[in-house]
Amino acid sequence: MLARTFVRTVFQNKQLSNAAKGISIRQKSYTPLNTVVMFVPQQEAWIVERMGKFHRILEPGLNILIPIADRVKYVQSLKEIAVDIPKQSAITSDNVTLSIDGVLYLRIVDPYLASYGVEDPEFAITQLAQTTMRSELGKISLDKVFRERESLNVSIVESINKASEAWGMTCLRYEIRDIRLPQRVQEAMQMQVEAERKKRAAVLESEGVRAADINVAEGKRQARILASEAERQEQINKATGEASAIIAVAEARAKGLQVVAEALQSELGSNAAALSIAEQYVGAFDNLARTNNTLILPANASDVSSIVTQALSVYSAVTKQQSHHKRSAFKKLTPLKPQDNLSEYFSDEEDLKRHRAKLELENKKEPPK
Repeated sequence: MLARTFVRTVFQNKQLSNAAKGISIRQKSYTPLNTVVMFVPQQEAWIVERMGKFHRILEPGLNILIPIADRVKYVQSLKEIAVDIPKQSAITSDNVTLSIDGVLYLRIVDPYLASYGVEDPEFAITQLAQTTMRSELGKISLDKVFRERESLNVSIVESINKASEAWGMTCLRYEIRDIRLPQRVQEAMQMQVEAERKKRAAVLESEGVRAADINVAEGKRQARILASEAERQEQINKATGEASAIIAVAEARAKGLQVVAEALQSELGSNAAALSIAEQYVGAFDNLARTNNTLILPANASDVSSIVTQALSVYSAVTKQQSHHKRSAFKKLTPLKPQDNLSEYFSDEEDLKRHRAKLELENKKEPPK
């Protein structure tokens, strides 16, 4: 029991001293002493040699060794380990020099190969990571280094795993930590970024102006369409109103003419019509006489007798028409006799005599009652 406690204390003290010196815990500069009864920690693999030859790998837990003949030669940690990849220079495909570093995450999968396949596994994997990173950066341009950073990490991991398979180690992932560019390249990239931003700003501004112009034009177009629709509707309404007014006037005139026609068919309708025509005739001449710049002459102004004759013939025609209407109306009511006063119905003396003679002849032909 005391021996086991002593061994564990020595083991922990050496771990602390190695950590203080900056040595990885996996790379132990010591091996546990053979105390016959050995306790292997979890996630560790102890390589045991017997008489200088590989014998077996101690599993975590209790293990028994033969004193003097057996010896713990290597102690390998099976935990995931983060290895710092130092900063180094690399040249891209477009001849830009970069300063780049990273972190490599690995794990030992075969303690035997990790112990006998390579002298210093961590140093070997670090050098392999550096050379692989330089090789992969030389295949791409500077722009792709920033755009395809994830794919670059995957390519480095695949290349490391192909080479480290014989060492009993596997690379889980690789992360590029820092990329530094020369000062001139940084200034050029900054100018490029500013130019790109100005370009985008100009494009966005032009698109905004274009959208505003389109909106204004669309608004004017809609306004013109609405104005034309309003004007068309106004014209339709105006035309409908005018048509309705014309129809109403025509209907009113038709009704008026119908009333006039019915009035003319009455007994005194002709007299009323003659009076209305005479009044309109006189009124028209009265209106014309009020103006001092209008002169009305008949067709034959030099022949005064023709003017008088024309006026008398018009008057005679009007009175004859009136007498005819009166006779017709009188005949409908009662038959005329020679002794009746016929001068009321005939203004012309010859017509009066002719009609009187006709009545006397008709009376003679009738047999006495």
